[in-house]
Amino acid sequence: MSPNPARPKKTGVLLVNLGTPDAPTTGPVRRYLREFLGDPRVLTLPAPLRWLLLNLIILPTRPRKSAAAYRAIWTEAGSPLLFHSENLTREVAKRLGDDYSVRLGMRYGKPSIRGTIRELEADGAERIVVLPLFPQYASAVTASVSAEVFDSLSVENDIPPVEILGAFYDEPDFVAAWGAAVATGLTEFGADHVLFSFHGLPANQIRASDPQAGHCLASPDCCTNPGASLPRCYRAQCFATADALVEELGLEAAQTTTAFQSRLGNTPWIEPYTDQILGDLHARGVRRLAVLCPAFVADCLETLEEVGIRLRADWLALGGEELWLAPCPNSDPRFVEAVAGWVRRPAPERHQ
Repeated sequence: MSPNPARPKKTGVLLVNLGTPDAPTTGPVRRYLREFLGDPRVLTLPAPLRWLLLNLIILPTRPRKSAAAYRAIWTEAGSPLLFHSENLTREVAKRLGDDYSVRLGMRYGKPSIRGTIRELEADGAERIVVLPLFPQYASAVTASVSAEVFDSLSVENDIPPVEILGAFYDEPDFVAAWGAAVATGLTEFGADHVLFSFHGLPANQIRASDPQAGHCLASPDCCTNPGASLPRCYRAQCFATADALVEELGLEAAQTTTAFQSRLGNTPWIEPYTDQILGDLHARGVRRLAVLCPAFVADCLETLEEVGIRLRADWLALGGEELWLAPCPNSDPRFVEAVAGWVRRPAPERHQ
């Protein structure tokens, strides 16, 4: 019998999102939060203090509350973040064709980055392209994914070439895909104001990534003129995304606001805070508020529950007429094509 032909060589593609619990119950949520908040890039405290905060304050109380929030958005298909990310992965694989092996990994939870890399190698990947699915750069997510990828490969005898793609906060095809995903709904809703709500970060994490020591958060216009800080400044990149979407959607800049959600703890986070500007918007006469969350490419707890349920309830309690949450691109064909294009693009032309 003749030997089996060699397995065709492929380019491995690893799409990485943040992660999700296995179920919307206290035990799985506790395990997820332990892994997530145990990451020193997320809770940037000395190890002993991080352990005390996590095990004595957060984990005894937060998992039950978070599990209730997850139950409010859980579907028959499971976690929205997971199934939207799986759908995106499948569609990108179709676009790229047989020369590519495409997998989804989660930074925390399942499917793990470590296990997914093994699958790519078993499928004949001779090189691996990694795309963290976070439009704006942040050490807590983008750099954490990079660290986990290289840690996963460090135990191997033979390590394939690996390329980790950069932030895509102002990539024209990302902005166009986000705009196309929301344009019809935004028009039909008839908003009198648009709020761009990005995930927040502790202020000290922004300063720690500043290549121009003393620039970030040092003045009110630091993100208007970020200069050399832009490639690593999450806040400046969020404002750049919002500005690009204002232009893409043909909005009046004066009828938009950019703010930051999802604070945790009592330390200062980047401002303005999404929940705290609602009263000001209402006082200015805003009644029909549209909220876009372009720090996310897939609908998840932070969009569906935090904004679509809790923030909407707060807005209605203030006397607002309605709040509309714009959908993320998820697996919209235009976003699928954008992702496939970034993977195919020759390395020197890729956005850095």
